[in-house]
Parts: sequence; structure tokens; C-alpha cells
Amino acid sequence: MLDIADELNRWAEEGRDFAVATVVSVGGSAPRGPGAALAVDSGGTAIGSVSGGCVEGAVYDLCVQALQDGRTVLERFGYSDEDAFAVGLTCGGVIEVLVTPVRADAAERPVYAAALAAASRGEAAAVARVARGPAELLGRVLLVRPDDSSDSSGSFDSSGASDSSGASTSYAGGPGVSHEGSLGGRPELDRTAVAEARALLAAGRTGTLELSEDGARCPGGVTLLVESSVPPPRMIVFGAVDFATALVRVGRFLGYHVTVCDARPVFATRVRFPDADEIVVDWPHRYLRRTVTDDRTVLCVLTHDAKFDVPLLEAALRMPVAFVGAMGSRRTHEDRERRLREVGLGERELARLRSPIGLDLGARTPEETALSIAAEIVAAREGGTGVPLTGSRTPIHRDGGGRGTGAVGAREAA
Repeated sequence: MLDIADELNRWAEEGRDFAVATVVSVGGSAPRGPGAALAVDSGGTAIGSVSGGCVEGAVYDLCVQALQDGRTVLERFGYSDEDAFAVGLTCGGVIEVLVTPVRADAAERPVYAAALAAASRGEAAAVARVARGPAELLGRVLLVRPDDSSDSSGSFDSSGASDSSGASTSYAGGPGVSHEGSLGGRPELDRTAVAEARALLAAGRTGTLELSEDGARCPGGVTLLVESSVPPPRMIVFGAVDFATALVRVGRFLGYHVTVCDARPVFATRVRFPDADEIVVDWPHRYLRRTVTDDRTVLCVLTHDAKFDVPLLEAALRMPVAFVGAMGSRRTHEDRERRLREVGLGERELARLRSPIGLDLGARTPEETALSIAAEIVAAREGGTGVPLTGSRTPIHRDGGGRGTGAVGAREAA
């Protein structure tokens, strides 16, 4: 649901009735993961997707039905060997979808509205909903977010100190968490759900939790879907060159908050980089040491100049960021590694450097090169091999390490 928060927030502000279908769990090969959503308003307008097209029509009908009868339902879709044309996932996977009506007069509406507003503003928040359990609890919702005293950025201080939550790689934290709404059961269920949702929010994950109705942390009656919304990850592009212009556009397309940094004011301009979220004129290593990064941050060094590259990479390779890549020929790479060893970097730190940056696509133009770089970033993040799927036996859809996973239980998958 939170993946389409911007549009849903607009619907909520306009007072529209709508129903939202959200993927709760997946099994086998499925195109969308937990948290993917499709929503339908009272006028029949649809946004989002739960399956990339396989079951959208059936899910649309479920949303329309939910708006009519006000009932929350959990529906399972899978491939049918008996009838290949039946509604299901032709890729062979299985998904469970939670369909919830969100009417303007519903008691839970303010909680949904607050969650959508927070997510659309890029704030850290988690939404926990009852996906399976007693009928009277289905669709009940909790909004969990960091309290005002916590630092939701999960920032890494370049001096090596952790943020105010005491953890350098979490996206939310602090000693307490505020919440809104209730799951409608015992108070202990709410307390446990808040604590567990906080843990998923701290990891930036979306997934399911199995709890008992009395709030015990064991399977037994209640399945919660917890969706986490965290600020977008950062991509910092060092070097205001023509390749950077294309990379900025691709980075934005992939959902990154993109910053361009260059020490030369004549090149680091809004005219040259209209799509960048931020443009900084400063020496790259100096900016990197003073800005906020975390374990999702991507650093792309396109300066191709030792006086910029070496001090920048010396700092970058010692930070717990997700990706550090540098452009240059193989000869440039060898010279760069030699210089980095001279300033004290060891083999373990150098092994983190992706240079020359990008996958071998035969790229020549800035746009093709940006695609090559983006492909390597995605492969590194998701554990991909970078080899063609044709003829390979690797999974097409992987469980994203940082995105959360869901699994269809043995009973449902049988």
C-alpha cells in the first residue's frame, strides 16, 4: 500500500472512498513482492499493481466488491494446471492478497490517512494490518513511527560515531515509538505488534508476523502484514560530467534521492542537471565527510581525476555504504589502486571498490553507460549475477535482502 502512497494520500485528502489490495505473501516465482498494491476508488479509477498483469482484473473486482460490502478479505492466487486460462499466475507462483475497504466514514480512516501522509512526505513509518485471524480483527490497522526524540535517518557520521539511536545502519530508532490505531484485540497484542513493527521499520523491511491473539510471539491465530516506509536511499554522483547527467535520470527512475557534487561551479549547475534533487559545489571528499549516508547509499565516482578520486575513495571505502563504484579505464583503475594502497587502504577495503564501474553491456553513449552502471547497482543490491536469463538456471525473482520477504505457509502452498 505504501508503494502508492502519493496517489492514495491525494485520494484521502479529497475524501474519496477506496479499496486497496496489498500483496501479503509470495511463493515460487511471482513478479511483485509483499507490500505491492493496487487500489480502486469509488469511481472505478485504479492505480498500482499486485502481479504485473496476471491477476489484476480479478483483484480489481475484489476491490469493487469490498467497496460495496465493506468487508476485508484475504485471497490466494496461484497457477492452475487444470485450466491454464483460469485466473492465476501463469509464471507458476502463488500470492496472497489482502483487500481492505477504506471508506471516508470508517473508524480506521484517520489511521490510514496519517500513514499515507507520512509515507508521501518521505517519513519513516510502519503500518501493521491483520491479514489473517478472527473475522472481527481482519483489516484492523496500527501506524507505528519513531517518536520525536529519535533520528529516523539512520545516518552514518563520517567520524565513525553512530546516530542518536545508537545504531549506524538502521532507518528508525530511539528509545520509544509512537503509534496510532489498534488491532482490536487484547492490549498485549497491540504492544507486541508495535514492538515487532518497530523492528521491521528499523531494518526498512516489509513482511509478515505470526502472533497469538494474546500477543505472544509465536504462531497462533493472527497474521500481521507490516509495511515499512523509509526515506528514499541516496545516490551521490561525484563529477559533473556528461555521463553524470544520464546517471542522474536513471537514479531518479530507480527511486534514489540523487545528489551531484563537483568542486567546479561552472559545471555543477541546475541547467546541466535539471533532474538532480540536489547540486553541491564542494570538494568531493570534503562533502562526503560532512553529509549523511547509510547502508543503502550508493556512491558513483565519475570524476576520473586522481586529485579528486583518491581522497574521495579513501573516505568512501571506509564507510558502511551499499555501493562504491568509480569510472575509468583498467589502466586508470590500476593506478588508482596503487595510490589508495599508498594512503593506507588494505585489500579488504579495496575489494569493495567496483571499478571500472558498470556491467559489460558494450555501452558507448552516456545513456548506455548510465544503464550499465544502474544494472550493476541493482545486481549488487539484489544479489543478481548479471548474466542473461536466457539459458541460465538462476531464479528470475529473488527475495530482496533489504526489501523484506513474505512466504506462503505450508498449508497454503500445499
